Amino acid sequence: MFNNALQFLLETVLNLFLIAFMLRFYMQLLRAPYRNPFADFVVGLTDFAVKPARRLIPSVAGLDVATLLIAWLLEFLLLLGVKWLGGFPFLVAGSGVFFAFALLAVIHLFKLSLYLLIGLVFIQALMSWFNPFSPLAPVIYALSSPFVRPIQKILPPIGGVDLSPMAVFVICQLIIMLPVAWLETMVLRLI
Repeated sequence: MFNNALQFLLETVLNLFLIAFMLRFYMQLLRAPYRNPFADFVVGLTDFAVKPARRLIPSVAGLDVATLLIAWLLEFLLLLGVKWLGGFPFLVAGSGVFFAFALLAVIHLFKLSLYLLIGLVFIQALMSWFNPFSPLAPVIYALSSPFVRPIQKILPPIGGVDLSPMAVFVICQLIIMLPVAWLETMVLRLI
């Protein structure tokens, strides 16, 4: 029972930081505006790790590799911690298991990215109905519109209702259910 409580705390805290690091990575990648409370919170929450890491790890082709590497390391440590608390026999498993956990961390980050996209598109759709001039609107729009806009060109509004967010949800869920789940299953066989 104590291990379950520790596992819950570990997953909750590290997943919140993972979301913040991934949001920071995508905010920089998609050139989201940084002059709003949401961006200030994300940057303030992640600066303690990103600033020192950027001194050691440079950006590559405009990608914030330091932030992405920190997110991957957090996911890797989360996987190891959860398995350790669950009684996984690391001493018997051998060193190859760490490579499998490293691959699994990459897959989980990609899955987290898809869930973040679903959440951001959902928030954008709600904000467009209820509060389109919110201070959060520019950053949410900058993060979700590169994925919604191409679908809007293919799927025009029907009766004034934009169905492109629903299409993004379906596409993301299909990606999670088919290739991502298959990859996850293949890597879990290595463990």
